[in-house]
Amino acid sequence: MTEEEKKTAEQETAETGAAGAQAGSEEHTEAEAQTAEDEKDTAETEAPSEEGSGGETTEDTQEEEKEESSEPQSNAGKPDKKDRQIEELTDKYKRLFAEFDNYRKRTDAEKIGMFNEGEKAVLLKVLPLIDNFERALEAVPEEEKGSAFAEGIEKIYRSFSDQLAEMGVKPIDAKGKPFDANLHNAVMHVEDDEVEESTVVEEFQKGYLFKDKVLRYSMVKVAN
Repeated sequence: MTEEEKKTAEQETAETGAAGAQAGSEEHTEAEAQTAEDEKDTAETEAPSEEGSGGETTEDTQEEEKEESSEPQSNAGKPDKKDRQIEELTDKYKRLFAEFDNYRKRTDAEKIGMFNEGEKAVLLKVLPLIDNFERALEAVPEEEKGSAFAEGIEKIYRSFSDQLAEMGVKPIDAKGKPFDANLHNAVMHVEDDEVEESTVVEEFQKGYLFKDKVLRYSMVKVAN
C-alpha cells in the first residue's frame, strides 16, 4: 500500500470515527430529551391523582367534622340522664323542705298552744286563792282595818295581783257595765228600774282575762 492510500484510509477512518461519535452524541442527547419528556408526563399524570386524593381526603374530613359538630347540636335540646337526675333530686329536696317547714310551724303552734293551756290550768287553780284574799279583806271589821294583820293580808293580796298582772292576767270590769255574753256569765236576773236594761248590777265572782282571752267568766246578776 502506497502512502497516499494509507493517508486516504486514515482520513476515512477518522471521518468514520467522528461521524460515529457525533451519532452517539446525538443519540445520547435524544435519550436525555426523551427521558425528560417521560418524567414530565409522569409528573403531570401523578399530579391530578394526588390532587384528587387530596380533595377526597379534605371532603371526608369536612364531612366527619360536620357529623361530629351536628351530634352535640342534635342532643343540645334534650337533657341527658344526669341533668334529669339533678332536676328530680332538686324537686324532691324542695318538696321535703316545704313539708318539713310546715311540720315545724305546726309543731311550734302546738307547743305554744300546749304551753298556754298549761298556764291556764295553773292559773285557774290560783284564782280561788285571790278570791279568798278578797273575801278576807272584805270581812275585816272597820275597827281592825288599820291593824297589822289587815295590812299584812292586803300586802300579800297586792303582791299576788301584781305577779298575775305581769303574767298577763287582768280582772274583767263587770259591775255597772252592759252585759256581754263573751265576758260575763249571768246566773241571776233582777227587776230594777233604776238601771238600764241588761246592765250588770252585782258581781258574785270576779272574772279574768289571760293574754286578752277569757280565763274565767265573771259570775254576775243582770237587771232586766
